[in-house]
Amino acid sequence: MKIAIFGATGRVGQKVAKHIHEEGNEVKALVRDKNKAEEFIPFAEIVIGSSIYETDVLEALHGCDGVISALSTDKNTVLSESMPLIVNSMQKLGIERIVSIGTAGILDSRYEEGKYRFQSSESKRKTTFAAEEHFKAYQTLAESSLKWTVVCPTYLPEGKELGGIRWEKNLLPVDGRKISTGDTARFAWDCFKEDHFIGTRVGICY
Repeated sequence: MKIAIFGATGRVGQKVAKHIHEEGNEVKALVRDKNKAEEFIPFAEIVIGSSIYETDVLEALHGCDGVISALSTDKNTVLSESMPLIVNSMQKLGIERIVSIGTAGILDSRYEEGKYRFQSSESKRKTTFAAEEHFKAYQTLAESSLKWTVVCPTYLPEGKELGGIRWEKNLLPVDGRKISTGDTARFAWDCFKEDHFIGTRVGICY
């Protein structure tokens, strides 16, 4: 199996890539920085380019069986610009399965009906820019015919796998505070390979 990863040199993406590789699968990654890719994911087939250009996205997806997006927002609109291109390119190439790493902000509010967490008092963030970017990406997936899953971690410190992950569809589990990059990567890869949570968001935390 060959999996295309977007955001493969990021904190979660590189860990997902390692799981895929260690389990005997191939990794294809679209990256802007070749040196960074060679440092963090030396086993991957590298495509140099940007996910905001459809030709680059198509090249990255060619020959792949599925997609994992671990694109970050990082104070820009790359995520919301990229997801429609990824979805359209997947449909052109007949690729069905995608797992995207979102954020707990785009889960449903547990206490304010009809709102997302980033719109409610549950959100502790002063700015909603990142959540709005993730929300646009989620909407793009939700409106598609793909077999999609959006994994939504809460506060995401760097760290190894600890286990004991709690999850809930469309909501953040009660009193969820954090989850490591290692456990988020493991959960996302497990979702992908086991076809769990198709057509839904899933909130994860300890």
